[in-house]
Amino acid sequence: MIKTLGYAAMNSKSPLAPFQFERREIGATDVQIDILYCGVCHSDIHQVRDEWGGSIFPMVPGHEIVGKVLKVGPKVTRFKPGDLAGVGCLVDSCRTCDNCKDGLEQFCLNGWVGTYNSVEKDGAPTYGGYSKTVVVKEDFTLKISPKMDLARTAPLLCAGITTYSPLRHWKVQAGQRVGVVGLGGLGHMGVKFAKSFGANVTVFTTSSAKKADALKLGAHEVIVTTGPEAQKEFASHSGAFDFILDTVSAPHDLNAYLQLLKRDGSMVLVGAPPKAPEVAAFSLIMNRRQLGGSLIGGLPETQEMLDYCAEHGIASDVEIIPIQKVNEAYERMLRGDVKYRFVIDLGSLK
Repeated sequence: MIKTLGYAAMNSKSPLAPFQFERREIGATDVQIDILYCGVCHSDIHQVRDEWGGSIFPMVPGHEIVGKVLKVGPKVTRFKPGDLAGVGCLVDSCRTCDNCKDGLEQFCLNGWVGTYNSVEKDGAPTYGGYSKTVVVKEDFTLKISPKMDLARTAPLLCAGITTYSPLRHWKVQAGQRVGVVGLGGLGHMGVKFAKSFGANVTVFTTSSAKKADALKLGAHEVIVTTGPEAQKEFASHSGAFDFILDTVSAPHDLNAYLQLLKRDGSMVLVGAPPKAPEVAAFSLIMNRRQLGGSLIGGLPETQEMLDYCAEHGIASDVEIIPIQKVNEAYERMLRGDVKYRFVIDLGSLK
């Protein structure tokens, strides 16, 4: 076994703290990565605090992992020591069901294995990227171009693919009008991708303070959804949008946004509010609108996204922190005090 160090929560009430544990030995098709950076996702907080239920403790979070390959197994063909590599939200799946065969491992019919807070096929718990090293199957390891800034690449492994995948699946293209609801870790990437695809992008935010940032990120227009002018703004944009990407995880009125869609327009949820939203039937029936959802992406599409980002110079806006400040970062995330993703420098983990 490979001894390593990370930061873990021992239960749902405890702060993250140093934790020694073991990774499996490298198998024939495994890649061992020296983790250099790991993004901090809001879902890390949900799972550490058992807000979704079923959390496994002790828990080492982190599924936005980038680093350098240390060792490879004898049957590995795509990686060699020194290569840059990444790991996203998945580390295994059945690879035999129809969805896996289609490169959609995130929808594995027999249950995929998460990078952390999950269980390997042999029953061992998985531990994530708030740690020094990780051992991953080659098929679930992603290539990272040396042209990319590693720290700014880390959030692409979740926030990036979570927004790229629905924009591609619903065929967002040049000339379309696209709305992005929320300007956080997910939303800021949605703006960057939609703009790069040639769409006209409008950001919807509850904070007037984010208006300048949204425009700087590439939005063509910003609508503040609170205050006396909000209702008038929504009314003036009724039936104007081809596609709306909703990244918000807090409760909010979906019907107000559905009214903004054109005939046959689509709104897709990538945020996960804690309570089921209420959707009026006529919000969908009128103009044949569609409401959908999307979950990260499979391995082929995630690699496609990373290659696209390398080619077009797209990366996340990040604040780099030492791991000793991760608990403070969680509290700041809950206050919305980050632009737009915390990334842990694992060089700080001694």
